[in-house]
Amino acid sequence: MRSIFPSRRGQATTEMVLLFPVMVVFILFIIKIFGLLVLTQKMEIAGFYAARRYQLQSHTSDYLKRWDRRYLEKDIKQKVEDYIGFNNPGMVRLLSLRSLKLVIDDSGTWTKITMTVSTRPPRIKFLCKYDKLPLCKNDLNCLKGYEFLCETGGQVKVIKYVGPNERVLPFVRPEGH
Repeated sequence: MRSIFPSRRGQATTEMVLLFPVMVVFILFIIKIFGLLVLTQKMEIAGFYAARRYQLQSHTSDYLKRWDRRYLEKDIKQKVEDYIGFNNPGMVRLLSLRSLKLVIDDSGTWTKITMTVSTRPPRIKFLCKYDKLPLCKNDLNCLKGYEFLCETGGQVKVIKYVGPNERVLPFVRPEGH
């Protein structure tokens, strides 16, 4: 017996053809936002590592502080770059990495470690083909977002503070034994 409803064979294909480009744009956008979240978490962990390592391995004498500047800071920066993914081409592409700047300021009571990662713009072509001025109409948040997505990229900064290295000295009895 024949059905009373006409055949609708092309309906799913038509919907997929129309919705597929929209889904691809959303998926790319979600992946880039997820990449920023991953980058932020990686920087928090790397910042803790850099601060703790500098706290435990740095020196207080002026002569040894030169060693800290020459070798310790460079080694910490290399390890942080490896962890964040600067040596992995896939991670560089996913996170849109450009450069890492590590500044260690130990001039005060607390040592301040500042890590700044510069990112490239994600350049989602579908979103960047329009001119920003008519699109944003002088909205500052819109202009900042457009510049981040299409022109300049951005910077993610993490600041960590650590106290002086207070290693426990061996117990020395008053009578010198």
